[in-house]
Amino acid sequence: MAQPATGPAKGPCNAPPTAVGTAVHPVDEKLPPSRLVPAALQHIAAMYAGVVTPPLIIGQAVGLDAAGMTRLIAASLLIAGLATLLQTLGAGRFAGNRLPFVNAASSAGIAPMLAIAETSAPGRQLPAIYGAVLVAGVFCLAVGPFFGRLLRFFPPLVTGVVITLIGVTLMPVPVGWAQGGDATADDFGAMKYLALAAFTLVVILLIQRFGRGFVKQVALLAGMFVGTLAAIPFGLADFSALGSAPVAALPTPFAFGPPEFQPAAILSLCIVMLVLMTESSAGMLALGEICDRRTDGPTITRGLRTDGIATLLGPVFGGFPTSAFAQNVGVVSLTRVRSRYVVAAAGGALIVLGAFPVLGAVVSLVPMPVLGGAGIVLFGSIAVSGIRTLSEAGLDDSSNIILVAVALGAGIIPLAAPGFYAGFPSWAQTVLGSGISAGALVAVLLNLFFHHLGTHSRNAVALKSS
Repeated sequence: MAQPATGPAKGPCNAPPTAVGTAVHPVDEKLPPSRLVPAALQHIAAMYAGVVTPPLIIGQAVGLDAAGMTRLIAASLLIAGLATLLQTLGAGRFAGNRLPFVNAASSAGIAPMLAIAETSAPGRQLPAIYGAVLVAGVFCLAVGPFFGRLLRFFPPLVTGVVITLIGVTLMPVPVGWAQGGDATADDFGAMKYLALAAFTLVVILLIQRFGRGFVKQVALLAGMFVGTLAAIPFGLADFSALGSAPVAALPTPFAFGPPEFQPAAILSLCIVMLVLMTESSAGMLALGEICDRRTDGPTITRGLRTDGIATLLGPVFGGFPTSAFAQNVGVVSLTRVRSRYVVAAAGGALIVLGAFPVLGAVVSLVPMPVLGGAGIVLFGSIAVSGIRTLSEAGLDDSSNIILVAVALGAGIIPLAAPGFYAGFPSWAQTVLGSGISAGALVAVLLNLFFHHLGTHSRNAVALKSS
C-alpha cells in the first residue's frame, strides 16, 4: 500500500476550506453551475453502470420480479448517493474524507453473495445475504481505526489476485445474459439473443474508438441505450415494469424480509470487506496525491468509517457492501476538476434517482442480451485492473509467481468445476465456493507464509506498495 502523499499539503482534510492568501484549495472550490453540472454528469456517467450492476445480478439470481428489481436498483442508487455525500462533505471528525471520492455498492461482493444465494433456501436468499452484509458493516466500523496496521498483509500481490478473480469469476454472468438470461427457457442461447449481445458490444467498441470527450466516457451506457432501441422491433424489450413502477417512493426498510445470520456467509463477506477496505485506502491515497492534499491516517479512518456506515445501512433498505469507485478517481485525474462539491452534486443526483423508482425501472428495462454485451466489457475491465495491479507486485520473484499461481488456481476451481466442493460441509461450500473468497484466503495465507512468518523483511519486493 502506498505511503501517504508527501506533496504539499494545503491544509488538513478535516478542516474548513483553506486558503493561501485568497486562493481556495481546488478540493474546496465551489464551482459555478456552468462548470459544476457537466463535471458532475461525467462522474454519474462513470459510476452509474457500476452502481446498478450488483442489484441487477443479485436480483436476477434470486428470481425477483420486475417490481423487486426496481426496488433493489432504487435502494442501491439511494445508498450510493448518501454515502458519497457523507464522504465528500463529512460529518465533523467522525466520518468522511472530504475528498472528491465516490462510494457505492462494489462488484467485489457479487460472487460471494451469489454463493450465499445458491446455498440458501428459496425465498431466504436475500435475508441471508443482508445478514452477512450487516455484520460486514459492523466489522468495517470495528476494524477501520486499526486497518493501517493490517495493510502490510494486503500488498498489491494479494489485492491484484483478488481483483483479477473478481473479473474472471463474474464472466459467466454476462455470458448467461447474452444467451437470454433464463437458462430454463427453450430458446436459451438462441441466435437472436447472441446477435443482440454482439451488436451491443460492437456499438460500445465503436464509441470507444471514435468517440471524444464525454461521449467516450459514457460508451457503456450509450451502448446499452442503442442496444435496447435495437431490441424493440424484435420484441425483445419488455416495458411492462415501467407502467407499474411508482413515480416517487422511498425504499421500505427490510422490504425483502428480516436479515438472517449464517456464520459461513458472514465469514465470506468479512473477507471481501477487508479487500474493499484495501481498495478504499488505496483510492484515498491516490486521490490525495492527485489533489495535492495529504491523505493521513485519520483521513483514511474517516473514509473507511463511511464505508462501514453505508454497508451497515445498506441492508436495511436493500443495498450491498459499499466501497470506493476507482473509475471516478480516474475521472478526477483525467479532468483535473478536483472540487469535492462536484462529486457531492453527483451524490445528490443519485439520491434523486433512488427516490424515484420509475427511473430505476428504466434501467431494469434493458434486455438481458444487451446487458450481456455490456457486461463482457465491464467485468473484463475489472480483470484487467487486477492484472495491472499484479504487474506492480514484483512477479520476477519465484515466490511471488508461486503465490499468484496457487491463489488464482484456488479461485478458478469453483468456476472450472462447480461441483468440486459438493462433499464439503455447507459452511466450507459458502467460503470456498466463491472464487473470490477462496483466492483471497489463499493469497493472504501464502503471503504470510512467504513474506512474514519467521522473517522481518524477506522479499521486500513483494511488500512494496503500488
